[in-house]
Amino acid sequence: MKVLQVFNQYRSLFNGEEQVVLRTQKLLQGQGIECDLWMPSSRDIQGARQKAGAFLSGIYSFRAAREMRDRLRSGRPDIVHCHNLYPLLSPSVLAACRKAGVPVVISVHNQGLTCPTADHTHQGQMCLKCYGGKEHHCVLQNCRGNLIESVAYAVRSKLARKLGWFSRNATYLIALTEFARQWIADSGYDRNWIKVLHNFVDQIHEPVDPAMGGYVAFAGRLSPEKDVATLIAAAALLPNVEFQIAGDGPSGEELRASAPSNVIFRGRISPDEMAGFYRGSRCLVLPSRAFEMCPLVITEAMSHGVPVVASAIGGVDELVDDEETGLLFRPGDASDLATKLGTIWNHPDMCRELGAAGHEKAIREYSVDAYVEKLLTIYRQAAERVHGEVPEAFAVAKQRCAAPSVGSH
Repeated sequence: MKVLQVFNQYRSLFNGEEQVVLRTQKLLQGQGIECDLWMPSSRDIQGARQKAGAFLSGIYSFRAAREMRDRLRSGRPDIVHCHNLYPLLSPSVLAACRKAGVPVVISVHNQGLTCPTADHTHQGQMCLKCYGGKEHHCVLQNCRGNLIESVAYAVRSKLARKLGWFSRNATYLIALTEFARQWIADSGYDRNWIKVLHNFVDQIHEPVDPAMGGYVAFAGRLSPEKDVATLIAAAALLPNVEFQIAGDGPSGEELRASAPSNVIFRGRISPDEMAGFYRGSRCLVLPSRAFEMCPLVITEAMSHGVPVVASAIGGVDELVDDEETGLLFRPGDASDLATKLGTIWNHPDMCRELGAAGHEKAIREYSVDAYVEKLLTIYRQAAERVHGEVPEAFAVAKQRCAAPSVGSH
């Protein structure tokens, strides 16, 4: 089987979606499946002229469609697996696949199908005004903080929905949780056209004793929707507990200025250092106010046996089972978060039990073996839907992947 992954790289250097794309490529190649990656980068967009070109290409890119046709002819992939398409690729690449008779699946890593800015937040608060086809609110609220950009985001989102560029051209969507699947379906997409596949961790590690951890950990982008401000407010209520924050972003300077002395900012941590960061913690916190699809930090922390404390929003409760693999708190409620963190910090047996249950869940649901089996099933179903039968290449891939992969747990 030959797979072509397609991903428009974001400007941000700290991005879980890119990690999923790269890990998926490595995973498939490790299973003996040829997997190519087409990854143009938004980091190359500089100056007014290039930004104007990105605005136009985000609506429909004739150049990207032409390159996709060339790649389909020269590489002859059996399936195309798309991720982010904006702003350099656009849904034009999907139409090229459909016309060529190549099945295409899209992993929906954010809320881009239902929100022009892809996160359903405005000024750091949850916002659902655009949900269900009301993209004009992105302009009225100037959600990008730049009217030209807000118009561009609203227009490309509106046209993609109205013209059915995703619904008509993609074989299947892949949602990362059941919540995300229902959320997309309720906005107007056919629920039967949406598959569910959680993110995976590339290795299940020997579990640590989390009760011996020396700090509460956060890893992610320092931006309003991640609501690290609530975490810092909770830290002020727990002056004897150390908090370590890994990551950077637009809110970094403001958060550093407001943080008490028991909060340490680590900055960006390399992927090689993340394992040690998780394993040195007593728990990981995800305080987001926005819908999270399937954050890697949750599954990665579980893979080390570290419990998770997360805001009860979106599909997070599918990943973190309250009082079983971690604890959930009310979004934006620093007092509730501090109470939950204090409970884990002061009850080592409970901390160990939550961490052990999370580790078992990671083996069961987020391992390489579980992921690859489900992913290849989706690929085969997409091929059958397009061709009316399962091509031989997909049957061979199934046989190759029948045996457990080495090092998956």
